[in-house]
Formats: sequence, structure tokens, C-alpha cells
Amino acid sequence: MNVTLEKVGNVNGFITISIEANDYQDKVKKELKTIGQRHPERGFRPGHVPMALLQKKYGREALVEVINRESYDALVKYIQDNKLNILGDPIIANAADLVWEDGKDFNIKFEIGLAPEINYSVDKNTSIPYYNIEVSDEMLKKNDEMLLNRAGKQVPGEEVDDTALVKGSMVELNEDGSVKEGGINVENTIVSPQHFTDDAQKALFAGKKVGEEVVFNPWNTCNGNAVELASMLNSDKEKVADMKSNFKMTIKEILVVKKAEHNQEFYDEIFGTGKINNEEEYFAKLKENISNQMKGDSNYRFTIDARKAIMDKVGSLELPAEFLKKWLLRQDDKKHTPETIDADFDKMVPDLQWQLVKEKIVADLAVKVEEADFANLAKLIAVQQFAQYGMTNIPDDVIERYSKEILDNKEYRQRIAERAIEDKMYAGVKAAANIEEKTVSVDDFNALYKSEETTAE
Repeated sequence: MNVTLEKVGNVNGFITISIEANDYQDKVKKELKTIGQRHPERGFRPGHVPMALLQKKYGREALVEVINRESYDALVKYIQDNKLNILGDPIIANAADLVWEDGKDFNIKFEIGLAPEINYSVDKNTSIPYYNIEVSDEMLKKNDEMLLNRAGKQVPGEEVDDTALVKGSMVELNEDGSVKEGGINVENTIVSPQHFTDDAQKALFAGKKVGEEVVFNPWNTCNGNAVELASMLNSDKEKVADMKSNFKMTIKEILVVKKAEHNQEFYDEIFGTGKINNEEEYFAKLKENISNQMKGDSNYRFTIDARKAIMDKVGSLELPAEFLKKWLLRQDDKKHTPETIDADFDKMVPDLQWQLVKEKIVADLAVKVEEADFANLAKLIAVQQFAQYGMTNIPDDVIERYSKEILDNKEYRQRIAERAIEDKMYAGVKAAANIEEKTVSVDDFNALYKSEETTAE
């Protein structure tokens, strides 16, 4: 058996596997014996079928199986031994020309696409901005208000405000505003205007007092969500799925949130017993938490700017475009057709080039991830998910248990592995490149994205 590589330009080539008769004939016989054991023949016990009969019935099948297996194994070994960085999967280039006859020599030709050589390493010649977002007084005030409301208690209120729950009765109306005979009549229900999706409906309740009436449209408060309508109207989803009538609500009770106060009970509830002891410590910790939350935004922005800076240095990479298009069309995902493949491929090129560059950087920086990296990242994800719901004082054992559940999910674990590698890669890039740190307001930070959207248009 002989294996040769014929390069065509920088990123295309053919690998030919030459197999002589004496390379495969014994293996074909062995394959036929295996077939004889699996396929009983009338008049013969399994394993005792004459070779001549097996050759006549299954000779071509056995030959094809052996040649395909031998050529593929030789192909994989050649690629591994010669450390060829191929893209996609090899494609048999001469399948139509093969004549399957025992005793012949075979030349199996595979078309391959090669990854381009990348002559780039991250160093101080690559400048990348890093934006630190300033925590403003307004942000502190907004987060303080949110925590005070969250730690507050519901008490009877005189009028509907932004926190109110409104209890009362509701009757369905005709188009002229009169009560609909035989319509829906709800004796007791609760609505929460702060969660309405329509600001106009929310405004109808603002400032209303107990005993007053409000005419509103339940459908518009929730974009016709059948579950929310059924809850509001104390009915089945099926009955209210198309209910678009106006209703008159008579307010019987208003519950509002009485904000908590800055005291030790509040500090203990938000940050844990004894961790914060006065208002100065409270605002310092709050500022630290906000800064840490925004660090994720800064790091994400860094990935965008790092990619741009690095790719500007690398430039455009030559790809085996026609080979990759051919390979994509052979996939079973039905995402591509001969009519769309050119446009599809053009859209894929930037991400494919960046993926190749990332692999080079990961290798250059000797990035490795360990189980501890997975565990730390899973804990960070758990903390972030709880924080989305304003839950900042979660016990360590709860975080530990929740992060373990995340890692036990195989699909999630794979995503965490990929993110862990990326996180370490970007940390390596940050250490190796020339980082230009800038402190910006949240408005200026957000403007970076708006500027890019305008440029893209």
C-alpha cells in the first residue's frame, strides 16, 4: 500500500491511496468468512459455507467493504502522521471510475481542503481597547430603589402607584360601554398594572382610588396571552382565547409596596447577616456589585474589539472555497442547495477565518482547561442567573449544588467547555497584547454598539 499527497496551490490537494491485490485479498477472504457466519445458506451450517459460494454471492460486497475500510484507515493515518490541518472531510474524487473486480490494483483518490498557514502571534504590536464602565450616581440610586422595593412589604394603599396590586370585580362591556347581558362577570380578581405590556392600559389605573371604576381592555394588557387572560377573568383558556371586549373594574382594595429603609435588618437581608453595618458600607458594596456585573459587559466588548484588532493584523485568509462548498452540499442537514451555496458560503467566511485564527492563538498560548475551570465557570453562571432575579445573597451550598446540576447536563457541559477555552484564550490575549484601558460612561459604552449599527447600514 502506498499513500501520496498532491498539493494544488496552498489550500487544496489530493491524497491517493494505492492498494495492490496482495494488500487486500486475504482480508477479503476473512470478510467473506464473517459474512458466511452472519448469513446462513440452505444446506450449510453457519461458518461452513464453501468459499466459492460466498465469493459468488458476496464477493463484490466484501471487496468494496475491505477497500473502503483499508483506504479510509490509511487516509486517517496519513493525515495524523503528517499533521495535516484539513477543513471539512475528505471526498472521494474518483468513485465513478472505480471498477470493483477482485485481483485488480486500486487507486482511491481523496480530495481535501487544507487550512491556510497563519503567520500571526499575539504580541504588543496588537493594540486592543478595554472599556471600564463607570458606576454613576444615577445607577447607584436606581439599584438602591430596586433593592428597597424588593425588600419592602405590601400594605394597603390609598391610590394605584407603580407597585400596586389592584383587587376588585369586573364586568364585560358592549361596544357602546353598557354592561353586556350574559357576559363575563368576575366577583373577585387581581390585576397588576406594573406588568401590563401596554402603557396606555397601565395609565388608565394610575392614581385610581378604592371605590373608583376603570374601563380597560384585558386583551391589550397582555398581548392576548391566553394564560394571563384566564387568570384575570377567572375562566378557562379556551373560553377567553378570543376575548377582546372592554371590561369595567370596580376597585375594592389596593395593595402597594412600602419600601424598606436603610437599617441593619435591610442590610442583613440583602447581603447576609453582619456583612454590612452602615450606609457607607452598603453603598460601597452596592457599587462593587454593579461594577462586577458590568465587568461582564466590558469583557464581552473586549471579545469584539480583540477579534477586530487581530483580524486586521491577520488580513484575509485563503480558503479552499470550492472544496468546502462541495463538502457542505454533501451534508445531510439540508441547509444548503446549489442555488444558495455561494451566498451561504460568503456569509460563513468571516466566522470560519476567525475560528482558524482562534485555534492558532489557543495553540500559541498553550491554553488548557481543567475540571476546576469548569467548576468555577459553572458557579459564575449560577451566581449570574440568580442575580438576574435580584437574588444576591445566595448561600454557598446552594450555588455549589446548582453549579453541579449545570455540569451534569452533557449539552450544557460542552458549552461550558467551549466557553472556558475562550475565556482563557481572551485572558491570554489580554496579557500578551497592548491593552488601551478607557473609563467610559454607560451611555458612551452603549454608543459603541449604535455606532457599529450605523456603519453596518
